[in-house]
This record gives sequence, C-alpha cells and structure tokens, in this order.
Amino acid sequence: MAFDSLSEKLQNVFKNLRSKGRLTEEDVKTALKEVKMALLEADVNFKVVKQFVKDVQERAIGQDVMNGLNPGQMVIKIVNEEMVKLMGSETTEIKLQPGKALTVIMMAGLQGAGKTTTAAKLAGKFKQKGKKVLLTACDVYRPAAIEQLQINGEKQGVEVFAMGDKNKPVNIAKAAIEHAVKNAFNIVIIDTAGRLHIDEDMMEELIEIKENIEIHQTILVVDAMTGQDAVNVASMFDEKIGLDGVILTKLDGDTRGGAALSIRAVTGKPILYIGMGEKLSDLEQFYPDRMASRILGMGDVLTLIEKAQEDIDLEKAKSIEQKMRKNQFDFEMYLDSMSQMKKMGGLSSIMGMMPGLGMGMGKGKMPDIDEAAAEKSMARTEAIILSMTPEERRNPSLMNPSRKHRIAKGAGVDIAEVNRLVKQFEQMKKMMKQMPGMMKRGRRGGSFRFPF
Repeated sequence: MAFDSLSEKLQNVFKNLRSKGRLTEEDVKTALKEVKMALLEADVNFKVVKQFVKDVQERAIGQDVMNGLNPGQMVIKIVNEEMVKLMGSETTEIKLQPGKALTVIMMAGLQGAGKTTTAAKLAGKFKQKGKKVLLTACDVYRPAAIEQLQINGEKQGVEVFAMGDKNKPVNIAKAAIEHAVKNAFNIVIIDTAGRLHIDEDMMEELIEIKENIEIHQTILVVDAMTGQDAVNVASMFDEKIGLDGVILTKLDGDTRGGAALSIRAVTGKPILYIGMGEKLSDLEQFYPDRMASRILGMGDVLTLIEKAQEDIDLEKAKSIEQKMRKNQFDFEMYLDSMSQMKKMGGLSSIMGMMPGLGMGMGKGKMPDIDEAAAEKSMARTEAIILSMTPEERRNPSLMNPSRKHRIAKGAGVDIAEVNRLVKQFEQMKKMMKQMPGMMKRGRRGGSFRFPF
C-alpha cells in the first residue's frame, strides 16, 4: 500500500516526540531532519520537502508550542495541518456546466497509466449521481482500446460512442458531441490516445481536439507508481495543453506516494480522484485532510463510512441484523457478511482506513494481525461454506462426520479446519443467544460483559 514506509517512519519520529515531557529547539530540529529524510525517500519533490520542513519549523519553534502542556502533540498537529495544505487544503470537485448544459471532459495521459479504465470508473461515479454519461473512444492506435472501453462501459451501464479506428480522433469527438446533444446526455468523457512518453504527435492531437471542440475539463491520469516522473509529466501536460485537475492511479500498489504529496505544490493543479484498485468501483474522491490522516496513521473513518454506504446492500444488512436478533444465525448469513466485506475492498482495504491499523502499522504495532494470513483464512472459510449444501448452510445441526469429510474434500482443506469452523460457529451462536439479555442488563445500568 502507498505510503506504508513513509507512514511508519513518521510515526516513529512522532513516538519519540511524544515521549518527551518538554521539547527543546534542538529536539524539534532533529525530528524535522528525520521527517525530511522520510519524505525524500518517499520520492517527494526536493523543493517541496524543503519548503514543507521550513514551514513546519517556523510554526513549531514558537513560545505557544514549546511552553505548551503537550508540545509533542502540538508539533504533530502542525505537521498534519501543513501536509493538508501541501495537498490542497480543500477537496476539488470536477466542475460541471450549470443546469442541463452538456459538460465535455477530455482524459489525457501516458500509455499504461490506466486512462481508459479510469474514464469508465469516472463515468460510473457520475451515473451514480443521476447523470447521463457518454463515453467516447478516441484512442484509435492502441490495439483493443476501443473494445476495452466498450466492455467497461457495458459493465457500468454507460453508453460508449465509437467509430472504429479508421477515423481521426477530432472527427470522432465532434460526432460524439452531436450525438450527445441530440440524445440529451449531460456529460461526454473523451478517452484520448496515450503514448509511452510525451511526444509532439500526441500533444498536437490533444490541441486539435481542444481547438475544434469546447472542452470544459481537461483531466490528466497519472500512475502514482512512477513517483517524481508523475509530477514531471503533469507539469509538461499542463504547459502544453492546460490541465484542470489530476487523477492518480495505482495508489493501492507498492508505491512510495511522493506524487500525491508533490503534484499540487509543483503544478498548482488539484488531485481530483485516486485509483485504489482494479475494480470499476475503486475510485475515491481525493480529500487532502483524510489522506494526511492516513499517512500519519490516524485512519480515515469517514471514507470507510462512505464506502459502507455505497457498497453495502442495506436490505441484506437489515435482514442479517433481524436474524441475529432472533438467534437465527446460519452459514448463509456468514457467507453474506463476507460478501459485503469483499464489496468494500476486503479486509486490507478496511484495515487501511482504521486508526492505527492501516498504512504504517509498523513492526511494533498490532503484531497479532497478519493481513495476508487473515485474507487467506477468509478465503478458506468461504470455500468451506460454499462446499456445503444449501440445507447444511441453513441448518448447521445436520453436520455429522461423513458430511464434514465431504465438505473438507470439496473445499480442499483438512477436516480439522471444517471442525474448527463449526466449533467457532456454535460458540458465536451461543454468544448471539445471550446478547439480548446482556443488552437489557446494560440498559438497566448493570455491567456488560462478553461471555468469554
């Protein structure tokens, strides 16, 4: 996950600051030297790092901080505030034309940044907001680019306008606008061609589209894993064609994250969205304050809540809750709850947003949580439950040795794992049975204790 290394290093610096009752000017300077090294190792632009450290130091070495009750905490607060400022302070929305007027968005970027997939992801976001979106296939060079957009458009339930690969991109874009106006579309998203590197032909093509069509938003898609190169690419695109914003992709990958901390400061252009996975739903609005919280190990509970609201089937969740209240917990419900977690991006995605559990957990923190092992365990549990018959899932009391052996064989696991799951399930069911009584005692003012 992006920022893992940076987050861990920063948290170690802050741990040292918190442990001191009083801070000297030298303590702050030493800590900020370590912050500077951590940011440079995360591939943050050198000039950006220099200015960031200078701004933090000027604020941190002041009477109010040094003589305060908790100086270490005050320095951390300043680092957080300056990091938010670095990334843009406020969340920036893609500006749409007022009323029912058509908004035309042009997507630009190098090949391999994930531009075509991001165009479809963005179309899905707008569709969720009640907009009628038209995706336009103007990448006539890359093999299968048009087909890729059509497949993703179909998955998102969004129409794709294409004229094959024999027409000029500018003519395809013009025809798409005519089609959009005639059919009352709200938004047109133009997927343009990328190149392996910036060249004159690509830029001329983008300039030609902008000269012949009124483009309201030009958005650059950049790969966060390219680090400082992403910032250089953004600067060059802005200089040649003018940008309104940036979407960072692959921020869920093994990247140092420097691009997210540098782009706004170097180009002045806001980060609009971040790609956090390969699924078409894995596009998050960029909130500078939430990203700073994630980097500093404070979690991102607001995004977690929003993901839950977006991805969880409320009817199913309500049904699970009602069954639990009536002590009708069965393996079907177990399977449903795991499915709901998968929709939210799985265990790793949820842990990444929990305070103290996500990015930069560090070697000394929560050593009992092995993320990869937990994901594997969940996958095995799912395989065991899927190897049961619907009747066995709904009525676990039917389980006998021969059924368990059949289930273990079907799931490709040892019989001991099936026994362990059934035992855990029975314990959970007993706990559910006692829950209403314990909750009543809690409401009467008595103490609440779990029965284990």
